Parts: sequence; C-alpha cells; structure tokens
Amino acid sequence: MSKVKVPYVASSEITPEFVWQSRRRWLQQAGFGVAAALAGNAFGLRDAMSATLPPSLPNSKYQLDAKLTSEKDITTYNNFYEFGTDKSDPSRYAGAMQTEPWTVSIEGEVEHPGVYDMDGLLKLASMEERVYRLRCVEAWSMVIPWQGYSLATLLKKVGPTSKAKYVEFVTAEQPKNMRGISAHILDWPYVEALRIDEAMHPLTLLTFGLYGKSLPNQNGAPVRVVVPWKYGFKSGKSIVKIRLTEQQPVTSWVKIAPSEYGFYGNVNPQVPHPRWSQATERRIGAGVFAPRAETLMFNGYADQVASLYTGMDLKRNF
Repeated sequence: MSKVKVPYVASSEITPEFVWQSRRRWLQQAGFGVAAALAGNAFGLRDAMSATLPPSLPNSKYQLDAKLTSEKDITTYNNFYEFGTDKSDPSRYAGAMQTEPWTVSIEGEVEHPGVYDMDGLLKLASMEERVYRLRCVEAWSMVIPWQGYSLATLLKKVGPTSKAKYVEFVTAEQPKNMRGISAHILDWPYVEALRIDEAMHPLTLLTFGLYGKSLPNQNGAPVRVVVPWKYGFKSGKSIVKIRLTEQQPVTSWVKIAPSEYGFYGNVNPQVPHPRWSQATERRIGAGVFAPRAETLMFNGYADQVASLYTGMDLKRNF
C-alpha cells in the first residue's frame, strides 16, 4: 500500500503576513491565565442556556442540496480576531463578551435614526431559516443553517435618504472582555461595509441564530450580517452600529492589507490571493483526505447577484 503524504500548511499560508509575524508578541502581551479562560467559557455557557430565539420557518428559496457543516465545527472553527488569531480562540474566549443589554444604533443618511434593542430587532420581522454557503478568503468553506430576516427590512424601516450609497457595520469593542484587542492587529473597532444595493439585496441576512439557537458569541452574537456571495470577512459580527453614508467607508481589512482584501470581497475563483489560489476550497468537516471542491463564482449565487456588478471589472474591484 502506498503511503499518502499530507502536505504541511504553514500558518503564514492561511493568515495575513502581518498577523502571523506578530502572533508571538501578542501571546506574550495578552497575559491571560487558565482561570480567565475557564471563567469566560462558563460565562458563554450561561449566555447560551439563557438565550432565546423566536421560532423560525425554513424559507424554501434559500435552501441547499448540500450536507450541513456540523454545529460543533461551525462554533469551534472561527475567525474573530477580537478574541485571538487561532481558529479555536473565539470559542475559548468569546464567552467573556457581554451581550446583555445590547443595542444597535442606526445613524447617518437615514430618515429615522434611532437605537434598537434586541427585543425590538427580533420583533421587526418573522424569523426565517436559510441555509447558506460560507466561503472564507483563506480558501475553506462551510454550509450553515442561519436564522434571521433580510437586512432590507430594517433599512426600509429607517428610510435611507437619497444620499445613502453605502451601509457601514461597526462591531462591538470591549477591551476588558475581548482579549485580542490588546494585540492591535487591526484598528478597532472592526468596520465593514456594503454598497446600498448589496445591503438591500434579499440574500443579505440580518442574523440572530444558527442551527435553531441564538448565535453563540464566537459566531457574532447577538446580531450579525451574513452576505453569502462574499468572503466571510464582509459579514460584520456583534454589530453595535449601522451607519449609512454617502462616501465609501474605509473598512478594517482594506485599511491594513489592501493587497489581500478588496472592498467588495466577492467570491471570484479567477482572482487569486497574493499567496494562494482561490480556484478551490477545503470543506470544513469533510475529512483530511477529502478532495478540494471547486470554488463557484459569487459562491454559487451568481444567478441572484451578478446583475449588481454589470459592467464592473471584477478583477480590479476584488
């Protein structure tokens, strides 16, 4: 029997260069002990047990004939650099994040600015279950059953003005509870943004749960957006502010690594990352020897979203 050699993949091949170079320094500076980690996990378990999510019905328009990624993998293999740069860090440390009370401020170019608490957001529309593909710029993917409703529902309620061309999402910044903030990997708080027509698209989901349960902290509790035709970094997590603007916002990854992260972040297998191909992807949970899957244009949602980019150079605007 021939031996199969599993290739070694260095952390530098799946993480921005400036991140892995500073990881050792960050670990030395973080200074978190075992007791803090255990306390954080206990806090996270308590939140998950007490959290409630309104019942949701599957939306037949947004289902996939694909095997779901396990709940364990979805909740333990995460990027959420506010809690650390390793995939296991969010599930280990995100329990320390305070999610109650929680409010989301709606600001900028809107007719009706205001502040929504979670109860108000949850009651704004009926909850739907939508099964979406998730594709990371690091060339791995998942299939996730999310619960939420179209972000357009909220945006229509606040009424974008004629000047509103972009929608900016700001993630919570809790230095005492988010141990990764001390590393200064990014300029906190984390900021992402969409064009207004992208944000208003029915696929763009204001998300409150997964697998029929309230979002775990490591997955962006208590409210996030999910934009399935874009790389995962475009889907802002743990949102505290939504700002509508006339000018294109400077988003966090574009600001610090523009050669690796474009503003649009559309899944495009024809545009390689500077350090690896985007033509294929590794399905999380499929097993070490599973073949890589072909990456689909717009992550498989081209029929729904390609018209948003008619006439645009998608290699230059990556």
